[in-house]
Amino acid sequence: MSVLPEPDLSELPQRLGYEFTDPALLRRALSHRSWCAEVGGQPSNERLEFLGDAVLGWVVADLSYRNHSELAEGKLTDLRKSVVNASALAEVAVEIGLGQCLLLGKGEDAAGGRSKPSILSDAFEAVLGAVYVDGGAQPAFALVERLFAERMTSAALRLDRLDYKTVLQELTARLHDTAPVYVISDTGPDHDKRFFATVIVSGVSVGQGEGRSKKTAEQAAAEQAWLALSDQAVSS
Repeated sequence: MSVLPEPDLSELPQRLGYEFTDPALLRRALSHRSWCAEVGGQPSNERLEFLGDAVLGWVVADLSYRNHSELAEGKLTDLRKSVVNASALAEVAVEIGLGQCLLLGKGEDAAGGRSKPSILSDAFEAVLGAVYVDGGAQPAFALVERLFAERMTSAALRLDRLDYKTVLQELTARLHDTAPVYVISDTGPDHDKRFFATVIVSGVSVGQGEGRSKKTAEQAAAEQAWLALSDQAVSS
């Protein structure tokens, strides 16, 4: 079976800011399972992706703790979720031109695999894992810091004054190409009302909240929904 020509990887180390001692590790990090199935006998990038995911989580946690002392523990968790998810990783992968460097099977390539967020984010984690295997913790840490520190600072500023309705709308637009719908109910006398809000995304309830005003209830529901959908994005 014929396969696609292999891409030129000569400029990628410069974009990464790291020169591999073993270039075969970089090639493996870019080897999608669809390509491996076509050529046979070649390992895919999945083991390196597993390692890179752990390295990424460690570095982001370290940077969050050291650089953002203004954030409490819960906000630090939110900060990590805002950058360690498939959508954010795919954006970084696009910035460094990872899509053009992927080794894909013909079918996956024809299906637009070079721009799929899941493939791009997995490949980025695999490349990070390869850097860690090749050079150890220091260059892996430096790579994540260079690519993510500015994003984390921007995210931390938003979290410090977070409007969950706004960030939820941004997230649902990115993940589902839709906007959240709020269903409001209330109970109690006029002088002591309690409001209850449910957030619906694509016909599914994803968050609930309550408060003494509609705004408070909607913000509480939006926060719950944002955390739930962020978890989905991280695991996707």
